[in-house]
Amino acid sequence: MAILGGLGAAVAWAVTLLCTSRATRMIGSGSVLAWVMLTGFCIVVPWGAVVGVPDDLDRGSAAWLLIAGLGNILGLFLVYTALREGKVGIVGPIVSTEGAIAAVLAVLAGESLAVGSAAMLVLIAVGIALAATTVNSDDVSQVTAAGRHRSVPVVALLAACSFGTSIYATARASAELPIAWAVAPPRILGVLFVFLPLAATSRLQLSRPALPLVVTAGIAEVVGFALFAVGSRHGVAVAAVLASQFAAIAAVAAYFLFRERLTRVQVAGVATIVIGVAVLTALQA
Repeated sequence: MAILGGLGAAVAWAVTLLCTSRATRMIGSGSVLAWVMLTGFCIVVPWGAVVGVPDDLDRGSAAWLLIAGLGNILGLFLVYTALREGKVGIVGPIVSTEGAIAAVLAVLAGESLAVGSAAMLVLIAVGIALAATTVNSDDVSQVTAAGRHRSVPVVALLAACSFGTSIYATARASAELPIAWAVAPPRILGVLFVFLPLAATSRLQLSRPALPLVVTAGIAEVVGFALFAVGSRHGVAVAAVLASQFAAIAAVAAYFLFRERLTRVQVAGVATIVIGVAVLTALQA
């Protein structure tokens, strides 16, 4: 169950990354976020209603869930912004460092950090630096857009920081909360603060080609979180390591589906991030 849950989460989140990478170029990052949140809202709200209010939900856990929800929304918006100009093979691995960011926050909050974990954090930082290198100078079409490409790794790293904060807040809220309640806050807040304002101001966009992409992304994101939660209950280390490989799956799929090409240095950076995240997740678990 741990293997199936972790691998299932990785595949689901890779599907989300691939779908949104195309949708953001059609209707923009704000509209993609709004429709993804609405899709998830239609799933988790009825789910949460069936489960009911958990007995151990207090002010403290509610506050942490609020932080988790806001962090998730901001992280998704930043990811979609990065995907509008950047490649899946670069954005995905950098965003997958969210677990490392959560580990740093835990250390700042007073938790101890083993030597091996600290070494993996350094390795991940090196991988990000390599993956963020500029494109080859002989690629004229890419050089003309060098300014935009340089900002993509920065935005992706900010997304990882936001997701890391969300993960840490969710962990602080309660490990015993039902899955539906852990997934619901970002979708509820997303509908209130993203979907409704865009719809009210006539800035919400949707095209026929983008519709199946945003719906699929919204469903896959919720499914991925649920599968990871189920898998982690049978083995946190195995589920976490496998789930963190969503970036590698998405990068390989983007190579075949979208013909994305990375430089050798960027490939080395992506591989370094993937290995670092996997090892760090296993050590932390």
